Amino acid sequence: MGISVQEALTGGYTDPVRDLLWGHIYLTPGLAALTASAPFMRLCRIFQLGPVFRVYPGATHTRAAHSIGVYHLGRRLLQNLAERGAEEWLSPEGVRSFLCACLLHDLGHFPYTHSLKELPLRSHEDLTGEIILSEPVKSLTAAAGADPEFTAAIVDKNLPGGGRELLFYRKLLSGCLDPDKLDYLNRDARCCGVPYGAQDVDFILSRLYPHPERGADIDSRGIPSVESILFSKYLMYRTVYWHRQVRSATAMIKKSLLRGLESGLISGEELYDLDDQSLFSLLKDRLGADGPSSAGFMAKAVWEGRLYVVAAEIPFTGEDERRLRDIRGRSGYEEALAEELRRAGIPLSGEDLVIDVPEPASFETGLFVRDEGRYFGESSSAFKAETVNSFVKTLYTIRIFVNPVFEERIKAGGGLEPMVRRDIGH
Repeated sequence: MGISVQEALTGGYTDPVRDLLWGHIYLTPGLAALTASAPFMRLCRIFQLGPVFRVYPGATHTRAAHSIGVYHLGRRLLQNLAERGAEEWLSPEGVRSFLCACLLHDLGHFPYTHSLKELPLRSHEDLTGEIILSEPVKSLTAAAGADPEFTAAIVDKNLPGGGRELLFYRKLLSGCLDPDKLDYLNRDARCCGVPYGAQDVDFILSRLYPHPERGADIDSRGIPSVESILFSKYLMYRTVYWHRQVRSATAMIKKSLLRGLESGLISGEELYDLDDQSLFSLLKDRLGADGPSSAGFMAKAVWEGRLYVVAAEIPFTGEDERRLRDIRGRSGYEEALAEELRRAGIPLSGEDLVIDVPEPASFETGLFVRDEGRYFGESSSAFKAETVNSFVKTLYTIRIFVNPVFEERIKAGGGLEPMVRRDIGH
């Protein structure tokens, strides 16, 4: 006789994990076996926030800890929604598949946070789906009571699959009040020692109601919780995720990797199974770092803590979007600036300068407010579309980072601002 949805959510959770943020988290033996697999153990060697520890020394928590937290909140979320009517379209195997998807959603994530995000590589969701459908994770997922194909399709929306239950789980795992966001905002804030990301998870879960197509709706009492998440995310980007030193390290690693990919010294496939340590080892071994003209010069500087400094900052405009969004196209502007500085008597190479353009950031507001009969953006919230758009506009800043060896000479020559505005087209 098969188990019920409620039994799938509550029965057999006997293996405790002690978590910094949520206390005791209970896994089934099958889920615990997944956390001991080699693909999951790789996440133990990847810092959730990459170079952020340079600014906030406590930010050494891992993607593994975050993934277990997402599983924990995903289970709590599904328990609440099942009790409020979602059980009608849920199946026990689907429930276990969703919990596995929460636990495994970052298996394909690249090392060093988002340093690889703009590069011409496969998406981490695509890689995650592939890992779930490969051994040993495929068999372990099945042993945990889940369907590996269904689990992979929850994470990777490009995989085939349909039906109300799959759509429901996809909406739950990726949205404004999803377990991923609720964990990382709380966890990142706690580990960085800042107050901005803390969310009232218990209250948030109490204001969610299931909907088969939209995933979860809120009532008007939950509007302040959404506002808190939006503003918290903005503050975390402004003070943590996109801190100047974090952007410097990220831009430097991106440029080293792009050089390696374009030269053929590194292939994309080699980057898909690395952790933070092995990424730097690969860059050192393949790209070299013996002089400023080598492709690995910036990577070595990051590893040794010699981050480049801000030489210019300019607001991000629509014209910049067209000119600079493509990371491969930015190289020409970097070389033009370097050449102009050389003509001015400052002998820096192309590896001594990098232009940083933050990757797109999203502020999801697609929740439906059930008692007001309208979506969040048109609701009684003070956070209208123009407010959210102003968050994004305020965050985006183009920065030019340079080797600190040349900082004083650039300042003495009048700085980079006039050159940047001329060469980039302002």
